[in-house]
Amino acid sequence: MEMRSADWKTFAWWVTGISVGAFFLALVLRAESQRQLESSATDTASRWTQSALPSVPDLEQVFTGSGLTPSAREQLLRLRKVDDVFRFKLYDRSGRLVLVSDDLVADRPLPRYDQSLGIGQGADAQQVGIRDKVLAGGSHVELRRHSDQPGLGVFSEAYVAVQRDGVVLGLVNVSVDQTRQVATARGALLRIGGTLALLLAVALGVAGLQFWRRLRRQRLAVNRGQYIANHDALSGALNRSSFNELLRQAAWRRAEGGPVFALMCIDLDYFKEVNDSLGHDAGDEVLRVARQRLNSCVREGDHVARLGGDEFAVVLFGSSTEAALTPLAQRIVHALAQVYDVAGQQVRCGGSVGVAIHGVDAVDPDELLGKADLALYRAKANGRATFSFYDVAMDRQMQARRELTRDLREAVSTGQLTLHYQPLFASDARTLTGYEALLRWNHPARGEIPPAEFIPLAEETGVINQIGLWVLRGACREAAGWPASLTVAVNLSALQFAGNNLVQLVAEALADSGLAPQRLELEITESLLMSNTDQVLGVLRALSRMGVTIAMDDFGTGYSSLAYLWRFPFDKVKIDRAFTHNLGHDEKVALIVQSIISLAHSLDIRVNAEGVETASQMAALQDGGCDELQGFLLGRPGPAASLTHLGHVDGDLVPGQRTEARRSLFGTIPPPLPPGRTGPIV
Repeated sequence: MEMRSADWKTFAWWVTGISVGAFFLALVLRAESQRQLESSATDTASRWTQSALPSVPDLEQVFTGSGLTPSAREQLLRLRKVDDVFRFKLYDRSGRLVLVSDDLVADRPLPRYDQSLGIGQGADAQQVGIRDKVLAGGSHVELRRHSDQPGLGVFSEAYVAVQRDGVVLGLVNVSVDQTRQVATARGALLRIGGTLALLLAVALGVAGLQFWRRLRRQRLAVNRGQYIANHDALSGALNRSSFNELLRQAAWRRAEGGPVFALMCIDLDYFKEVNDSLGHDAGDEVLRVARQRLNSCVREGDHVARLGGDEFAVVLFGSSTEAALTPLAQRIVHALAQVYDVAGQQVRCGGSVGVAIHGVDAVDPDELLGKADLALYRAKANGRATFSFYDVAMDRQMQARRELTRDLREAVSTGQLTLHYQPLFASDARTLTGYEALLRWNHPARGEIPPAEFIPLAEETGVINQIGLWVLRGACREAAGWPASLTVAVNLSALQFAGNNLVQLVAEALADSGLAPQRLELEITESLLMSNTDQVLGVLRALSRMGVTIAMDDFGTGYSSLAYLWRFPFDKVKIDRAFTHNLGHDEKVALIVQSIISLAHSLDIRVNAEGVETASQMAALQDGGCDELQGFLLGRPGPAASLTHLGHVDGDLVPGQRTEARRSLFGTIPPPLPPGRTGPIV
């Protein structure tokens, strides 16, 4: 665990503080030991003096230098070995040395000593101070070591005054052997020091442990904060900001001779349907499992990131060819296509993958990401659950797409969009009941652009709201001038329901045009009902109460259509042209069409068949009881100016059409749609 500079400083202060404390403690103990030795030496000198005064006869003569009597010599010799004393020196009151105990051994006169304590003009000031201090009743001790004294390691020289009856006779310097004392004191000090050192070590260890624990908590908090800052909280993958930094660093290292790398952009297919049908908790679980599967596919050193929503990205190091990257892309597509077990239900999402190679497709990180996105877009356009590598043609396609988007935004205001109307006939194929409004775009440079090309583009770019409102207003305005028995059908995009003002816009279009609500038919696709079910249901019910007819377009091609018929207030269902086209070619199709018609009629819902192109198809539908026919056999779409209304019946509405709002069957039952979807909507 790496320590920051501030942590090292804190630790250093702790160690320094404890070390300084231990140093001062050692000084205190040393000073106290020395004081004890000095006190002991002073006491020993005082006791020696107290013993010498009564026992040594003629002691005054010794101090005055008058001579040493035999009895005095004998007694002084005895005092030389008393109480750890091994030497003593006697000085007179002026400080002149008069006797040294070492000279008492031989039976001869004492020598004449030249030594003195603070006598003469050149006297040492320190010695003068010692003499004066002792004569004044004090004492002075000096701790000494002499290697030339056999058996003696440490001794003290204590100076004390010798007094009798209050009169100072002189000074005595007593050398006291303190080797045992020092050894005893040193042992005690060592024990005390060892104990204190142990306590300090324990304290330092406890402090160090606490410091390490605090540092570890701080590190964990910092690491957790860094992890949260760099990773997606839901899936645990890298987040967008850390992914962008990783991509920049990878590009920089590659420019400096580092490893080659590639980028994969990944989208989960039909993830929105999972969120809408099973809830966001189920969607979150799918994202977590998807990230785990991506991690299991990539190699060590590669990185998985979640860019937002159901978008993931993978940075792959060491691979720079399609041949090397294809197996990995296949593994990812296969792994994401496996069943997701969510809340006890099995869900299939799948994933689409786009691949771009650094140095081949782009060098700049942002450009590389954009080209991987282009490859992903093509993979999704190719049917999803597959992968695609970037190529130059994609840029041309994207450029053309951007230009088409720009032109589409201008098409509404420049009059390039027009409405054509395809006739709708009753089951007899002769009675005209109304028209379906179909949008056409006549591009000034490209000519007619098919709706299948520009309608999805309008939905992806959001232009569909503007176009949808233009179609609604134009169709209502045109239909208001038709015979009163004819209706007009207008297709609505799912995005028009997202604005929460669709009911108001429809009401305004009817009011501005003067068209009766019963003559307007709004067609929606089944995919709209997969999301925001309650909100869509409320809008459809409001429109139905207004008197507008509600029709489900492309019936039978989506998922759980029966559930929608049961819950939503549909007045009409439109059989998809794929069924109509296969009538007469497949007996199963005929059975399905007949079942749709029977079911709808049992629910009081009318049936329209799209794509009638042959007489046999029309006959089969008529025999099955279809209410309304539409297709090239009966009439092709054309502009409003070309409509003749041939075959219409005079009156307000064709018999059989409703004149009041219709309620959905079991419309008051609140349960949501039945769960259980296990695959994508097709």
